[in-house]
Amino acid sequence: MARVFRERLAAAMARSGLRAAGLAARIGVDRSTLSQLLSGENDRLPRADTVAAMAGELQVSLDWLLGLSSETRRGADILHESMQIATSAQTPIDAQLVRWQKEATGYKIRHVPATLPDLVKTDEVLHYEYRNFVARDPDEAISAGSDKLESTRTPEADMEVCMRIQDLRALATGTGLWQGLDVKARRDQFDRMSGLYDELYPSLRIYLYDGLTHYSVPYTIFGPIRAALYVGQLYFVFNTRDHIRVLTRHFDELIKGSVVQANDFPSVIAEMRASIA
Repeated sequence: MARVFRERLAAAMARSGLRAAGLAARIGVDRSTLSQLLSGENDRLPRADTVAAMAGELQVSLDWLLGLSSETRRGADILHESMQIATSAQTPIDAQLVRWQKEATGYKIRHVPATLPDLVKTDEVLHYEYRNFVARDPDEAISAGSDKLESTRTPEADMEVCMRIQDLRALATGTGLWQGLDVKARRDQFDRMSGLYDELYPSLRIYLYDGLTHYSVPYTIFGPIRAALYVGQLYFVFNTRDHIRVLTRHFDELIKGSVVQANDFPSVIAEMRASIA
């Protein structure tokens, strides 16, 4: 914590343009004391009132200064921005989601997809889904999906997906959304899921919940940074720790209620693949 405090104090001072002497004078401490706090050899934190004075003078969040939050702004400054509305591309794969995923590199990403996880879809399935979309053509969607997959292949990637088992059953039987997708395409989709899961597990873990006992809208939690709920033509984006914590609890409840755990996912999709006639 002392190291993070030291680094963030120096960064906040650099952004504000305040030198050590100026900040020391404003918060009422000796310049030598502040210099010692900024020293790489220091492993102690200052008194609580000193930290609070620094945060106030530098216009940053006290939690951020102490390394307890990734949000630099103070609570009063972000209250009106605790939820944002971001337009989507009105397509199953959105480049904005890819960018948010890259920004969350190193954190656990939790994802509840609308149907299948974007990163496991075959090109043919994407062409099938995009055949009636006008906002973006299938080639753009394939490119965005590839970017998301490459992000998941990085050594520090950690993603949990929880989806309805009924969506996979519909894919196997060619019903619902997948009515009209031919047998070969559906088999290829199961083969791709199997291959990618074998490659990426345990960095990628997929759980299946029963849509008859649990309900969820599609959303993604990008570590402690943000959470985005997909509502069709736009996203509700939550940036505060409390909102993210509530959605994380909801995701954990889906995991607890899953009828297929991550280690059993390969055998389940193998059975479904074998049932495709």
